[in-house]
Amino acid sequence: MKQFSLSRLLLFLIGTELVGALSAVLAGGFSEFYTTYTPPPLQPPAPVFIVAWIILYALMGISAYLVCRSDAGKNEKKTALSVYFIQLALNFSWSIIFFRFKMLWTGALIIALLITAVGVMIYLFYRIRKISGLLNIPYILWLCFALYLNIMTALINRV
Repeated sequence: MKQFSLSRLLLFLIGTELVGALSAVLAGGFSEFYTTYTPPPLQPPAPVFIVAWIILYALMGISAYLVCRSDAGKNEKKTALSVYFIQLALNFSWSIIFFRFKMLWTGALIIALLITAVGVMIYLFYRIRKISGLLNIPYILWLCFALYLNIMTALINRV
């Protein structure tokens, strides 16, 4: 493992958190969405989502930093980090598609693709640095729960 770099760690942490924050801003009125649509069973209160995503984005950023600073080969790291940025782009798009454009079934498709990308990312990260893969287990579990919520919202509201 290369020497610790606080600036690089902060770049990954803040950059990842900003992707989530910008997505939320561009997604628009969450409260309006939930006054229009009936939520599914097991829907947590809004503050749970905020706290969960802050933690998950932090874990993503830390895991990517660890991969970046690992002793793995350049191509191996490049591939793993490319998948990281692909999943981050899918993650970014979901809130906008689901909340702003109210395209619930497209949102479900995006989450399914996101779960696949995160599964690949976990595998690649794990091969480079085990802890980097393991840090993303809560993320993929949360995404599976989010897929359930997405599909159930579409079904309950007959969208």
